Amino acid sequence: MFLKRKNKGELRVLAGESIAEYGFGDGHPFGRDRHEVFLRSLRERDLENRVWIEDPERPATRAELELFHTTRHVRFIERMSIEGIGFLDEGDTPAFPGVYHTAANVVGATLHAGELLATGEARRVFIPIAGLHHAARDKTSGFCVFNDIGVLVENLRKRHGIQRIAYVDIDAHHGDGVYYGFASDPDLVFVDIHEDGRFLFPGTGHREEVGIGPAEGRKLNIPLHPGAGDEEFNAAWEECEAFLAAARPEFYILAAGADSLAGDPLTHLQYSEGAHGRAARAVCRLADDHAQGRVLALGAGGYNRRNVAAAWSRVVAEFADSL
Repeated sequence: MFLKRKNKGELRVLAGESIAEYGFGDGHPFGRDRHEVFLRSLRERDLENRVWIEDPERPATRAELELFHTTRHVRFIERMSIEGIGFLDEGDTPAFPGVYHTAANVVGATLHAGELLATGEARRVFIPIAGLHHAARDKTSGFCVFNDIGVLVENLRKRHGIQRIAYVDIDAHHGDGVYYGFASDPDLVFVDIHEDGRFLFPGTGHREEVGIGPAEGRKLNIPLHPGAGDEEFNAAWEECEAFLAAARPEFYILAAGADSLAGDPLTHLQYSEGAHGRAARAVCRLADDHAQGRVLALGAGGYNRRNVAAAWSRVVAEFADSL
């Protein structure tokens, strides 16, 4: 489906069957209904006519997946995709028939978004089913089969020469797959506000985790106590914004997980959708200043359906207002 607007194509939403299939059944928190919840919210908030919606229908190739992931991990997912039973990790992420292709579609959508932004075809892109930030280079973790963010970073560098990339994560969970995947990389500017790992999976993202070796000081982790709300978020965000402005990245990735809003069944933060609004506005402003306006937002987590609708739609609204 394509919906036209005056500045046609500047703001894209990548949605459709190719990524809607990514999810797990039998009452799993990461259900396939999250995609439709988001699209319905766009209609209800009268945002549908302000965006250009397309289904990328573009699976990542094996070579692209292996830009970030080990060959062994990719082969493991292929095998489990055929078998279609068991778990891909310690018990959070079930296998199902075709999981390899479905997960590759999510990575492909993120890569397509990167192409749109890198070539100037778009300035803002949002993908609801993406931002699988827990997958490590060599394993699945926390509902995340492949790490589309990690693959995107490596691809932007290889294909487009974009080196200094900012990853900004306001999901309640620490983006451990991204942090540890680039812990020693000084050009991956990492900013993550999340619930303290002493109280929530994956148990990482402590203040002292600031990068390793040449990347020391290029990563910012801000853990918040359970129950923290907009006031605590706003204080943390001021620090994040100053950190990003000083780093002057060339490209922004925002993991806009809705599980940091009050009422999520798996987490304990208490934000309103205003937190997502503030982050989206600020990232757009920063990107316009020094990154040619290039911002990609990814839905990431979120398991209360009302919160998914509110947070993700708010990000899209802020993107539209910024253009």
